[in-house]
Amino acid sequence: MKHINIFLSLIILIVFCTVDVHLSLSQWTQSNNGLGNSIVNSFAIKGNIIFAGAYGSGVFLTTNYGENWTQTTKIENEPLVSSLATNSNNIYAGTLWYGLYLSTDNGANWIQTSFSNASVYALAVNENSIFAANNSVYVSTNNGANWTLRGLTTSQVLSLAVNGNYIFAGTQNSGVFASSNNGMNWSQTSLDNETIYSIAINGSNIYAAAGPHLYLSTNNGINWSQTSLNYQHIISIAVSGTNLFAGSNTFGVYVSSNNGIDWTQRNDGLGNLNIEAFCIINNYIFAATNSHSVYRRPLNELLAIVPLTNVLPVSYSLSQNYPNPFNPVTKIRFDIAGSSVTQTFLTVYDLLGREVSVLVNQNLKPGTFEVDFNASNYPSGVFYYRLTAGDYSETKKMILVK
Repeated sequence: MKHINIFLSLIILIVFCTVDVHLSLSQWTQSNNGLGNSIVNSFAIKGNIIFAGAYGSGVFLTTNYGENWTQTTKIENEPLVSSLATNSNNIYAGTLWYGLYLSTDNGANWIQTSFSNASVYALAVNENSIFAANNSVYVSTNNGANWTLRGLTTSQVLSLAVNGNYIFAGTQNSGVFASSNNGMNWSQTSLDNETIYSIAINGSNIYAAAGPHLYLSTNNGINWSQTSLNYQHIISIAVSGTNLFAGSNTFGVYVSSNNGIDWTQRNDGLGNLNIEAFCIINNYIFAATNSHSVYRRPLNELLAIVPLTNVLPVSYSLSQNYPNPFNPVTKIRFDIAGSSVTQTFLTVYDLLGREVSVLVNQNLKPGTFEVDFNASNYPSGVFYYRLTAGDYSETKKMILVK
């Protein structure tokens, strides 16, 4: 029996030592098969289809979550696609200088709408209304056949977002404007002297990316507070549940799980740190970059962990996951001890020792933390999870039963 135990221990040791080589695989990976190194700066989703707008290359689509991309029929004049939106079967492509194009067959054919010979910096959809922004805001209620000017003629409008009856417009140098009647009237919010590159909404939370600062409003723009992410040149935002993603044009991707109070930079694997746009679908997050096309990463690899207490642990420890067995989500709690920041990894492996997911890969201060492992995309079976922090390492087993 002693020889058997030694033999099994050696197998486990060899497996997990071998897996160390693959830690770098849990990172952003380039999703550019068919895209090349296009400059991509906009996304739109229609069902399980992702559309990507590229400068000078038109619109691409993927039906398998970025495994490969296909160029749709070229838009006349091969314009720079600056914005995308979908509404039912309609796909709208806003361009620089050539206006707005419409496709009703997933890009097999494009027609130029009557909004032509102008740049379209942003698009938004509210039920049957499509809003297009350049030096003002226009609206169409008949799929782009006709357009009506809806004000904001004092500044370039760079971003649009819809929240119920409210429409928000981010402008150059004049902050955020809001309308509560489908754009008939606009009022300037208290965020009134910044250039707003992107707006994202999650419930009552409205986020505005203003380059040096990222702002939050919880009352439809009446008041704004500055998040802790400052001077990072933020130009794109995305939200998923309680998680917030911010893209910089210089410093890559930042992640927050508490409405912008705390942030973690997550750039491992990114070949370009100019993040133009995000797209979240099917537990993946996509990042559009300025010169390296699109990158993709499993969403659960980026979600920030949750600190549970301010009491400092006296030792490192890894708790048994709960519930166990589980389906499909389980929680893993661990303690980080010491007096300084520690590079920490929490990694999940399958029964053969193959890396499944990296739940944590960041510098952590001493404390007690908890992270979710979502196994929705994995079959039933035995998994191992290992905590590595400094010289400390511990592995435990968990069972997924579907």
